[in-house]
Amino acid sequence: MTRKPKAKSLVAGHGALRLGLCCMFASEPIKFRTTTATAMLRLGKPERLVRLAELCVVNADALLAALSYCAAHGIGAFRVNSQILPIKTHPTAGYAVDELPGSSAIVARYRECGVFAREHGLRLSFHPDQFVVLNSPNPRTLKHSLAELDYQSEVAEWIGADTINIHGGGAYGDKPSALRALRTNIESLPEGVRSRLTLENDDKVYTPNDLLPVCSGTGVPLVYDVHHHRCCPDGSTIEAATEAGRKTWGRREPLFHISSPLEGWDGPKPQRHHDYIDAKDFPKAWLGWPLTVEVEAKAKELAVARLQREFFKCLWKFFY
Repeated sequence: MTRKPKAKSLVAGHGALRLGLCCMFASEPIKFRTTTATAMLRLGKPERLVRLAELCVVNADALLAALSYCAAHGIGAFRVNSQILPIKTHPTAGYAVDELPGSSAIVARYRECGVFAREHGLRLSFHPDQFVVLNSPNPRTLKHSLAELDYQSEVAEWIGADTINIHGGGAYGDKPSALRALRTNIESLPEGVRSRLTLENDDKVYTPNDLLPVCSGTGVPLVYDVHHHRCCPDGSTIEAATEAGRKTWGRREPLFHISSPLEGWDGPKPQRHHDYIDAKDFPKAWLGWPLTVEVEAKAKELAVARLQREFFKCLWKFFY
């Protein structure tokens, strides 16, 4: 009799929980292609644009294959690779989409991915690379960051991605000033970026308590990363940070991150991610309400599948 409340909680949590796969696959033959600016700049511009168009089409096909895999395997969310349009914002080799041969067909192919995602209830997101820093004092870094956010917002509109997630950035020796710069630059973003932007606590600089005032002041939700919070604590509990992060999303379904340390919590570098998720690292406070959890693990779809099995084991245990 004492186990019944736990059973109900786990059932509710499993039914409402959406696990997400990040960017690529460990064993499935689904590959996204990229290139380098150096390689592309060896080509004349017409030839370069043809090659880039080919890569964009290949990646659209790979995205549709990735979404099909997720739909078939009970994976409810997919993080799209930031280089889905290779070297799109490079200062020398970059390009506008309408410069590409067959650009209309390319965009249409990505829109097909968005239709598939909607029809199958898949949530899509972006997580720009670490060089995207909105509070950088370096004008060139800021300019490149804004260009990258514009590009990812453009593709997000095609495919229906609702989240572009970034870290707070650097502290630059003055965290309060850096946070003010972050807020100022968020407030100046174009609507297509700002409406999708989220902030994530990191494992070295910005904790949930650092970012929550920025989230509250700008309306930008917090992507709560529990692994980062354990590595960079701020005195708040996981339960408190979960609830505070959840409130920043309003009526939207929150999106959080889960990962486990490569060599355990007592290892030399607990920030490093393991291939899989230790089920004990999954907060109980995350169960029982609608939530997307992106699984940040090196084994990719294998890690998601193992975590799914762990949930089913718990359900079986508490029912039978």
